[in-house]
Amino acid sequence: MTPTIAPRPALALRILYGIPLVGVIARDISKGVDNVFYAMMIFVTLVVLAVNFWGLAALVVTALALVPIMFALLVLISRG
Repeated sequence: MTPTIAPRPALALRILYGIPLVGVIARDISKGVDNVFYAMMIFVTLVVLAVNFWGLAALVVTALALVPIMFALLVLISRG
């Protein structure tokens, strides 16, 4: 019986998984779809704690950081 070697992930996935905090979350999401909701809940909790600590400035910075993501989602939705 010969041992089988698992195929290496693509270069883009290896780079994504190599990023310290984002890579762990991306690896967990790729293993199970339910982990997306946990990641979203963690993000919302962090935003709430940041607004509690720094005030409205944290909410504004978060909103400005999410503008490119929402723009990309709108473009993807409009393309079908």
